[in-house]
Amino acid sequence: MSDKFTAQVFVNLKDGVLDPQGRAVLGGLQSLGFKDVTDVRVGKLITVKLKAQNAKDAQKSVAEMSDKLLANPVIESFKVEVIEE
Repeated sequence: MSDKFTAQVFVNLKDGVLDPQGRAVLGGLQSLGFKDVTDVRVGKLITVKLKAQNAKDAQKSVAEMSDKLLANPVIESFKVEVIEE
């Protein structure tokens, strides 16, 4: 069992929060002929490499990082996926 992990943190704006970048991408896609696209939300992916005793500890640590720094909990939500190396 490895003590090295890679975590991916997916951060998105919460529902109801204005997403100007998403609106711009939506307009761009529609102007390119993708008329079936009705909404776009733009988020970010953050990759964190870390050492932990196990995947559960890695998940807990990265969730705490996300809550304190990587995401703004007032306007953003996040999801953490941990992969053992």
